Amino acid sequence: MSEEQTINPLVEAFQQGQVIAYPTEAVFGLGCDPDNEEAVLKLLALKQRPVEKGLILIAKTYSQLLPYVDDRKIPLDRRTEIFSSWPGPVTWLLPRSSTCPTWITGGSEFVAVRVTTHEVVTNMCELLGKPLVSTSANVSGVEPARTDSEVIRQFDKAVFLVEGSVGDQSNPSVIKNGLTGQIIRAN
Repeated sequence: MSEEQTINPLVEAFQQGQVIAYPTEAVFGLGCDPDNEEAVLKLLALKQRPVEKGLILIAKTYSQLLPYVDDRKIPLDRRTEIFSSWPGPVTWLLPRSSTCPTWITGGSEFVAVRVTTHEVVTNMCELLGKPLVSTSANVSGVEPARTDSEVIRQFDKAVFLVEGSVGDQSNPSVIKNGLTGQIIRAN
């Protein structure tokens, strides 16, 4: 690990299993290390969200998502639509790898993944060397936070805040089934 990583407060928060709030394309997101079950459960408790709903992983590149996706199960005829939509605000449900944690998938055979264009998130993923959990920064049933102050109002000091502005998308990402193309959530 480089000297920059060992003294960077974001890296330290990530390694300590803190929940991180950060701007995305449309709203602030809550995230953490997808491989840290304790951190993910802490995030879910803050949101008051059941683990069975599953979570999205957001990354700078598709290669960062490969440990969580069974790439061999993505049909050749679906690849063009999936990969041409990235980077961008489309989340795909893809076959999960055998090592993808169930606390990310909610027990599903699919994992929700997105390659982002948001500069703050791409920089975070590059620094951390892996994807982040990404779910809207809000308690379930409450409007998602769109500013730093809204994050603080909802979560106070329970999260590590990465300051920044959300992108120009008006709604969270579209979610599509990677095997069928079916829209699961429209924006």
